[in-house]
Amino acid sequence: MQNRPLKPVTSTIARAMLVILLLSVATTSFALLTLASSLNDAEAINVSGSLRMQSYRLAYDINTNSPELTHHLDQFEQSLFSPSMAALEHWTVPTNIKKHYYGLIGRWENLHPLMHTPQQDQYLQEVAEFVHLIDRFVFELQEFSVIKLQVLSVAGGIGLSLILIVALFTIHFTQRKIVSPLNQLVAASGKVQSGHFDIKIDIKSDNEIGILADNFSKMSSELGKLYRGLEQKVDEKTRRLRQANESLQVLYNCSQELSVSRLTSQNFSTMLETLVAIEGLTAAKLIIDETKVGNTEIVVGTEIDQRWHYQDLNIDGKNLGQLCWQYTLPCPDQTLIDNISNILARGIYYNRAQKQSEQLLLLEERATIARELHDSLAQSLSYLKIQMTLLKRQLKEKDNGCDNTNNIVTDIDSGLSGAYTQLRELLSTFRLTIKEADFGEALVEMLEPLDNQTDAMLVIDNHLSSLSLDAHHQIHVLQVIREAVLNAIKHAQADEIIVTCSQKDEQVDIKISDDGLGFDPKNEKLNHYGLAIMAERASRLHGNIKITTMLGDGCEVNLTFSLEI
Repeated sequence: MQNRPLKPVTSTIARAMLVILLLSVATTSFALLTLASSLNDAEAINVSGSLRMQSYRLAYDINTNSPELTHHLDQFEQSLFSPSMAALEHWTVPTNIKKHYYGLIGRWENLHPLMHTPQQDQYLQEVAEFVHLIDRFVFELQEFSVIKLQVLSVAGGIGLSLILIVALFTIHFTQRKIVSPLNQLVAASGKVQSGHFDIKIDIKSDNEIGILADNFSKMSSELGKLYRGLEQKVDEKTRRLRQANESLQVLYNCSQELSVSRLTSQNFSTMLETLVAIEGLTAAKLIIDETKVGNTEIVVGTEIDQRWHYQDLNIDGKNLGQLCWQYTLPCPDQTLIDNISNILARGIYYNRAQKQSEQLLLLEERATIARELHDSLAQSLSYLKIQMTLLKRQLKEKDNGCDNTNNIVTDIDSGLSGAYTQLRELLSTFRLTIKEADFGEALVEMLEPLDNQTDAMLVIDNHLSSLSLDAHHQIHVLQVIREAVLNAIKHAQADEIIVTCSQKDEQVDIKISDDGLGFDPKNEKLNHYGLAIMAERASRLHGNIKITTMLGDGCEVNLTFSLEI
């Protein structure tokens, strides 16, 4: 609890006011008393002065034997014993004036009896001395009156000076102990009003103002702590709201990426870029698990010298990959990371399901075409081959055919055989079934039956991510690879067949090479129809196919196309 002030400023001011009041009262009282006594002094001087005239008048009456002598004697005694003269016996009157007054009375008492005797002339002889005594008495009265006025002036000056001194002290004390501290408090309150709470009031006093200043400093310090605490809470709430808003925006943007007709690596990159835009995250990496290829990685942001944090991307208990991230302070919201992981997992699953669906549709369409070809054109060609065989047998039995006729029949038979073979190859191609949406798994699944048909070593070196390929690209690429591998198995007599798939940015490079016999590219009969089919598929991919071979030096089929088209 705050102690009471040791030196209350109100008490000091009250004492100063009391001193001024007492000095004023004392000075005024002394002046009034002095003035009151001075009024009697004037009357006393006037009366005593008249005694001189009356003394000479009595002498004149004696010389002239005036009948007014008795009357004048009574007047003289009335003046000598008047109230103003009797007031000289007061204790405030100096002793010497009292002695002179008593001396005048005594001298009159000696002279008065002479007025009624024949010795009146003696009064005439002593009147001069008597008047001299009266003069001295009047002078002393006058001097006493002057002294009282001087004392009154001195007392008034001293009183006024003391009042001025106390008033100046009070003004100085008020300015130093009240006005100046109050100005500091007003300035400090203005700073507090403007939000500045770190205030140091330099008031060192043990009065009420000093206690008020100390309490104000403590109050402003506490207010500063509370204000800063509130600011921190507001900043924290604002930061959380901003994070929540950013999280919602990120989730919305990522969800929007899933609404496209077909997901590509660009969509996943956009999701990661949206994630990295969150405060604190510096880099993000999406790892898509592809069993036969390895992992496809998409990295966004700036990697720092720090370990990666990761979270598995699972759907229905199947691991589709990982989401990795690096961050600085503040730490990202784990709930947001979980939600984005779920979105990315759904995106990967949706991408594969979408590709598999498109792929199945394309394969179903090709299977339908194969069935139509088998039921119509293939049967017609088979029927024509049978009829050609019967025609050739009849010509031999009759043995009357000419060479020209035999040549024509041979050419027709060769054409039918070629058309039938080409049709069978087309039917095999159209009947190709690919169950997997993942390119690496589909490639292995497609080449596994071919590997069982040859003694050559079939090597698969695949670095092509299925994320970049749509169903259209994937089917055409698989069929070009199948056609090239079939040609190598059937015609090359190779010991090793290598299938290499790679990608650089948006450029895809497919290479099928073998160490077999090779062939002459100019010999169209040897090339059969497989090369034409591969060239047709390359054009469908808006790419180029290049065949490098020569007799005895193996063969290399190189397919290149861009994913941007």
